[in-house]
Amino acid sequence: MVRRVAVIGAGVGGLASIKCCLDEGLEPTCFERSEDIGGLWRYTDSTDGGRVSVYRSVITNTSKEMSCFSDFPCPEDFPSFLPHGLLLEYFRMYARHFDLLRHIRFKTTVLSVRKRPDFPTSGQWEVVTEANGVQESHIFDAVMVCTGHYQEPYLPLASFPGIDTRFKGHYLHSREYRDMEAFRGKRVLVVGIGNTGGDLSVELSHVAAKVFLSVKSSTWVFSRVSDHGFPFDMISTTRFNHFLDWLLPSALTRKIRFRKFNSWFNHANYGLASTKSSNFKVIINEELPFCLLSGTVVLKPKVKEFTETSAVFEDGTTEENIDVALFATGYIFSFPFLEESVRSLFDDNRSLYKCIFPPQLEKPTLAIIGLVQLTGSVMVGTEMQARWVTGIFAGWNKLPPTSRMMADVSKKKPPVKRNPSERENLKMSFISYTDEIASCAGVKPNVLKLLLTDPRLALAIFFGPCTPYQYRLVGRGKWSGARDAILTQWQRTLKPLRTRVVDDSSGSSSSWRWTCILALPVALTAGFLLSKYPQPGWNFRARPQL
Repeated sequence: MVRRVAVIGAGVGGLASIKCCLDEGLEPTCFERSEDIGGLWRYTDSTDGGRVSVYRSVITNTSKEMSCFSDFPCPEDFPSFLPHGLLLEYFRMYARHFDLLRHIRFKTTVLSVRKRPDFPTSGQWEVVTEANGVQESHIFDAVMVCTGHYQEPYLPLASFPGIDTRFKGHYLHSREYRDMEAFRGKRVLVVGIGNTGGDLSVELSHVAAKVFLSVKSSTWVFSRVSDHGFPFDMISTTRFNHFLDWLLPSALTRKIRFRKFNSWFNHANYGLASTKSSNFKVIINEELPFCLLSGTVVLKPKVKEFTETSAVFEDGTTEENIDVALFATGYIFSFPFLEESVRSLFDDNRSLYKCIFPPQLEKPTLAIIGLVQLTGSVMVGTEMQARWVTGIFAGWNKLPPTSRMMADVSKKKPPVKRNPSERENLKMSFISYTDEIASCAGVKPNVLKLLLTDPRLALAIFFGPCTPYQYRLVGRGKWSGARDAILTQWQRTLKPLRTRVVDDSSGSSSSWRWTCILALPVALTAGFLLSKYPQPGWNFRARPQL
């Protein structure tokens, strides 16, 4: 029976894993190589030591209500989108509230994780750590790896001839970027247009002499601020919209989505995206369109090669006097501490059962937490993974036979292997994936049943944002405050904006009541169809990173 659990990393996944272990009566010990919690979200001025962290100006892409821990809402006075400092403060509040810090060993590096000789029967692991120059060996019944997928910078220099042989300017990966001051007055080329590439281009445009942004695929840009000023993810990530995605032909939903993106500005006019493109990504950036419109950022195609002082692009154009090439080309994951026989069982997260378990292991006592790309908050998906995994360790949940797990992995693994810079198209639907793990854990809400017992709550769940509190209504870990958290989520969203109140009396409450009455038959029909015809697997359509 699993009792002692090693948790590697004290970021979001590590904190959630410690808490879930405690909920299930397990004994977690967390090893964190740095001196504090927060992982990626703990900003530091230095990039020494190989630690990856956010840059100084980062603000979350997902709103607080869609990203918080499912039984611990963000304070109502926190803004909807959090600077990294506020998010880290929220993590500290969570750790203090659930008394997690006493289970963490800081400044302790995990050197190796190896199967014990009797692993086929015991499922135990030998974990070797080092702290203050002293190595120590531990025996654990299970291991939860919570190091995430932002581990090693992906810098494909071979794809850019001349960058490391002829180019006399400076080049760096976005991991090394901290703030814009070092780029003042320089001509900067940013390579890659993920969320990071877009953010850095906009930020550098305020101080650089010129910023060029090299893009190789169609890119749709949208704002965190949606219709009527609400957070975009709270409007778009709903079970009703998810039902429409399942119900309507994919060609139609894609057309609707493209039209919505183009309603802000015509992406083709800006050279960003075409409605005819099948390979595309979606990024969040409110300022990029204006930077392109004002010429402070200039869009360029893929880089062909570098000369001593210039960049040559695939369309034959050249930009001279480039001082800095900044590569926003993403990250790769690696687990150097895992023994090779285990590491070789999975080359990416799609080789893992439900993106968590290596299916070939004799005992399911190793779980990879947070190695998942979702169209919504990864933090919520990570916590759901931890709840299911610790339920398995505690004996409440069971995994299917190895043959069934292998078949499931083969069915869901994409046919084409892509490099890390193309991960956008491999994102899984937030609701599909989280619901699937919640079903495995026995905590997925039953909308149809709620319509009969608590219609107000059911309508809020189906038509409102799919906030994490929904997964605390039933099953193990049920939280008595979940219903109230769902029904008051809009109040917490608007509270930080009430610093100056204006009188805008309207019949909105009456309209809402009529909307609920008219929506009731739709919700009943959708609940029946989804229960009778479950959705087949995960949705791999590219959608916004929320």
